[in-house]
Amino acid sequence: PQGRSKKKSRKHQRFMERRALLEQKGLLSPRQRLGSQTPMVELETRSTLTKAGGTAAPCCRKVPKPKQVVSSSLPPSASPDSIARHHSMLLSQGNGSSKGVRTSSPLLRPGKYVAIDCEMVGTGPQGRLSELARCSVVNYEGDVIYDKYVQPELPIVDYRTRWSGITKQHMKNAIPFKTAQAEILKILKDKVVVGHAIHNDFQALKYFHPKDRTRDTSRIPVLNQRAGLPIGASVSLKSLARHLLQKKIQVGCKGHSSVEDAQTAMELYRLVEVQWETELARSLPPRPPSPVTDPTTDSSQYMDDRYWPKDLMASSL
Repeated sequence: PQGRSKKKSRKHQRFMERRALLEQKGLLSPRQRLGSQTPMVELETRSTLTKAGGTAAPCCRKVPKPKQVVSSSLPPSASPDSIARHHSMLLSQGNGSSKGVRTSSPLLRPGKYVAIDCEMVGTGPQGRLSELARCSVVNYEGDVIYDKYVQPELPIVDYRTRWSGITKQHMKNAIPFKTAQAEILKILKDKVVVGHAIHNDFQALKYFHPKDRTRDTSRIPVLNQRAGLPIGASVSLKSLARHLLQKKIQVGCKGHSSVEDAQTAMELYRLVEVQWETELARSLPPRPPSPVTDPTTDSSQYMDDRYWPKDLMASSL
């Protein structure tokens, strides 16, 4: 009996030494203490050790697979039709900006879309220069997120009230151009910007937005086609709204409303959004392979002579 207890003691001592080593290497949690835990925990702790040729080794246990989360992003190789279907599904579920959902394309994040419209007044010689006097920005749902009157940098020569709706009264509370420019560009950053003849708005803001994130409703054949108008024709926002939205805008003599125009541009965009984005996806150049997945960067090929610098090759000869 005494020999047995000594053998058991030595065995227990070796067990504790191995356990300490595993804890030190991070293979076993130090919080799992023997004696103070329930029998189930003790069994789990002991099960981390197996004898393999007299040497303790960590036991391989099956780890339950995490639940698969359906991502709202699509691979670069996705077909335009699958992009369109995927986009429609996301839109039917909401605005696509739920927490925990990561997307790689603004196409799949309506929260990344805004529409803009600017009203200009005439400055400079005979009022021929166009300068920003009001800017309105709406979100994907058409809600106003920015609408301010702006004081041009040069004195106003022509208010162009018949078209701009701007009067001298509006300029009393107008903010300086530089201030407005900074505020607006902060909103437009990383957004897909929708507008009608939007190059005029960007010109008034003295700004260039990335082409791939710009959606100009005056240059989309699918809108003209749906309205039954010549595909190559330059159609006004007012005309498109009347034909496609059964909506009357820019009526009366008080000028245009930049809020109304921005909302109308967004409505037109959403009307043909899936088809438009699908056609854009077809026209995009193929994406270059990632350096991580590119087979030519496999480490096993770095021993090939063509990967070695010429000076090292010369010195080794």
